[in-house]
Amino acid sequence: MLVDGKWTDNWQPVQKSDEKGRFVRQVSSFRNWITPDGAAGPTGEGGFKAEPNRYRLYVAYICPWASRTLIARAVKGLEDIIPVTVVNPALSDQGWQFGGYDQADDDPLFGAKYMHEIYTRADPQFTGRATVPVLWDMKQNVMVNNESADILRMLDTAFEHIVPSDVRLYPTEFGDDIDVLNARIYDQLNNGVYKAGFATSQEAYDEAVDGVFAMLDELEQRLDGDFLFGSEMTEADIRLFVTLIRFDAAYHGLFKTNLRQIADYPKLSNLMKRMYLTPGVSKTVNMDHITRGYYSIKALNPNGIRPKGPAHIEQLLAKG
Repeated sequence: MLVDGKWTDNWQPVQKSDEKGRFVRQVSSFRNWITPDGAAGPTGEGGFKAEPNRYRLYVAYICPWASRTLIARAVKGLEDIIPVTVVNPALSDQGWQFGGYDQADDDPLFGAKYMHEIYTRADPQFTGRATVPVLWDMKQNVMVNNESADILRMLDTAFEHIVPSDVRLYPTEFGDDIDVLNARIYDQLNNGVYKAGFATSQEAYDEAVDGVFAMLDELEQRLDGDFLFGSEMTEADIRLFVTLIRFDAAYHGLFKTNLRQIADYPKLSNLMKRMYLTPGVSKTVNMDHITRGYYSIKALNPNGIRPKGPAHIEQLLAKG
């Protein structure tokens, strides 16, 4: 990680733990918003008006948080006006790196070798982990936002006057209910698998795994229609999908969330398939990057061996 703008040699991907061995995720630091007129958003400062080809999105295909933003960009039709740079899936000794792997990009803006160099361009004294996604303003050469939840929501609304869309990822009639479900899915499932995988005590692991499968069981029972809130996709489905699509291939084995697979949940499996086959979504899923990235975490898999399966995920992807 960076400390006062300098990279530390003892970087570890496991982040922090509390006194009971529970995984603690870093809070995002850059929280400005792109808006239609450049006015300030819910957090941060103003001055970030929605304009074509002004902003670049830095992502990793392995990362579920970054993939949220890629899906929103795709289903909202923003691919031609918001360019993307994809980092190497394997975590290096200096964190995310550019290039050097199939479908990983060199940094086109500054020729940076590592993502942490982008952070120190934004703040020369930055302390913290150099995470993705990052939304970068190429006009002002500043970092707009590195919180995926914010980026997901601003991509839904900020560019509507430039690229009109019938897709509404945060319909107002479900807004409060989406917020409540988002928070629960995040705590027990999206972040819950990480809490299990990076737990440093049996108590913390047991607590996290119980939460993961309690949420999966609840969501399986909840699903009545095509999506969580009826017949149309919302951001809640995107948040759920990015964990479902990684679960059997990575979390089940590497993070030891192995009571059941998503394949054991018929309704969730159908939702995952429906999401994957939604136009634009399959392009955001790169299973090679996902397995390469997760199984490169030396703290959890020191020999870097990748499993060949599971076969049912490959069958799903082949249908796309």
